[in-house]
Amino acid sequence: MSSAPSKTSSEDIIGQKYDRCVADLIVKSGVGFGVGIVASVLLFRRRGWPVALSTGFGAGAAYADCDRSFNPARIPGTRIVPPSALKEQK
Repeated sequence: MSSAPSKTSSEDIIGQKYDRCVADLIVKSGVGFGVGIVASVLLFRRRGWPVALSTGFGAGAAYADCDRSFNPARIPGTRIVPPSALKEQK
């Protein structure tokens, strides 16, 4: 039994991020769909647009989270420091 953790390949990391994004899309779109149905029945006399709008909001939120997962440079307030700048500081 080795106590050292095994290294994860980059393909596995991308696969895990992709799986997390798909699961997040399903959950957030489903919640938006449910909220849209409730709003449609209770507030908007059974119109269809609240369902489509809230499902789109859920899918958009999932897309934004997935974009941040795959491209952390797009998180507001982060800076990319080139390696040459780090060497100059030492």
